[in-house]
Amino acid sequence: MSIKHAFSLIVVIFIGVFVFSQESKTKVIFVLVDGISSDAIEKVETPNLDALAKEGGYTRAYVGGQKDGYSESPTISSVGYNSLLTGTWANKHNVWGNSIKAPNYNYWTIFRFAKEHRPELKTAIFSTWLDNRTKLVGEELPANGNIKLDYHFDGFELDTIAFPHDDDTLYIHKIDEHVTNETARYVKMEGPDLSWVYLEYTDDMGHKYGDSQQFYDAIKIMDSQIGRIWEATQYRTKNFNEDWQLWITTDHGRVAKDGKGHGGQSDRERDTWIVTNAKELNDYFRQQRPGIVAIMPSILRTLNIKPEKEQLWEIDGVPLTGKISVSSVEAVFKDDVLNLTWDAYDQRGKLKVWMSPTNSFKKGGVDEYIRIAEVKIKDEKASINMSHLPSNFYKIVLEGEHNSITRWLKKK
Repeated sequence: MSIKHAFSLIVVIFIGVFVFSQESKTKVIFVLVDGISSDAIEKVETPNLDALAKEGGYTRAYVGGQKDGYSESPTISSVGYNSLLTGTWANKHNVWGNSIKAPNYNYWTIFRFAKEHRPELKTAIFSTWLDNRTKLVGEELPANGNIKLDYHFDGFELDTIAFPHDDDTLYIHKIDEHVTNETARYVKMEGPDLSWVYLEYTDDMGHKYGDSQQFYDAIKIMDSQIGRIWEATQYRTKNFNEDWQLWITTDHGRVAKDGKGHGGQSDRERDTWIVTNAKELNDYFRQQRPGIVAIMPSILRTLNIKPEKEQLWEIDGVPLTGKISVSSVEAVFKDDVLNLTWDAYDQRGKLKVWMSPTNSFKKGGVDEYIRIAEVKIKDEKASINMSHLPSNFYKIVLEGEHNSITRWLKKK
C-alpha cells in the first residue's frame, strides 16, 4: 500500500468515527398518568402536552381489550399498567386487578426485552406506587429472569413520616411532585435509555370528587409535571446530542354518571388517549383509535429491539411509528370456515396466515404454527376452510412484511 493510499484510508476511518460519534442516540420515557378520560384531557388546558403533540401527535385511544371478546380486560389501574408494559391484554399477562395476584411473566415487559436483548441500555423507574416495580416489572424475581433495573425511585407511599397520609390524599400529590423532580434531575444528569414514570394524583381526585374543578386542577398540575420532565430531555438533547422520545398516556377513563369510578366496559371507561413527540407516526396512529398495547411495540422499534418470532406473535399491539402492513384484524369462525377481515396499509404486499391449535406459550412452552394461507393484503378479507384442522381453540397470526398481528378463536 502506498503512503498516499494509507493516508487516505486513515482519513476515511477518522471521518467515519467522527460522524458516528456525532449521531444522536435515541432514548425513551413513557409516562402513565392515572385515570384521565379522553374527554377530560381535551377539556382542560394542557400547554405542555399540546407542545409535545405539536412535535408528534395526539390521538384518542382505548383500554379494556376486545369488548365482549376473549381479551376483554377490566378498566382497572394495574390491568392498564401491565397492558402498557407487556403490549398484551389481561387474558395473556394475567393481571386482573390491583392486587396483582399472579402475573404471567412469560409475557415480557418492555424492561425485560431491553435487558435480555440490549443489556447495555440503562433503565429507570420513577413511581408513586411501589408495586409497579416489584410486582408488574417484577424486578429480581426468578420467574421474571431476575432482571434488575439500573435505578429506581419509588415506595414513598410507605413513608408516613416524610409523607403523612391525609383524608384529602394531598400526600399523593406531594409524592408525585417528589417523583417528578427526581425524574427531571436524574434524566438531566444521567440520561437513562429507557424510563417509566408513574403519577397517581389525578385518579385520586377523580375518585374523591368525580368530574369537578379539583379533578381538572389535578390535570393541570400533571401537565406542569410533564413540562419539567420534557425540559430535562431538552437539556439532554442540546448538551449531549440525544434524541428523546416521550409517550404520555393513561390507564383508564371514568364512569359517565359522575366520573368517580371505573372498571367496567362503558365507552367513557374505555376511552383514553396518547400524546407523543415521536416522529414518523403512521396512519394507524393518525386514523385509528389504537389500544394502550400499541405503545410497547412502538418503543421496541425505537430501541431497535427485535423479539423472537414466538414472542412477537404474542404481542397484541401494532406499532404506532414506521411502516406497518396490517391492523384491526377480526376473526370469525362459522361452519368450519375462518373468516378474516383487516385494515391494509400495504396495497402491494401479501399476508401469510398462520395457525396454532395450542397455547403452550402461556406456560413457557412453544406453539407450533402451520401456514394455512397466503392472501393479498389489499383484499382486506379472506375465507379459509379449516375442516381439515379441527380444534376447539386457534391462535391466528397474520404476518406482513412490516408487522404481524394475532387473534385467538375459541369455538362456542
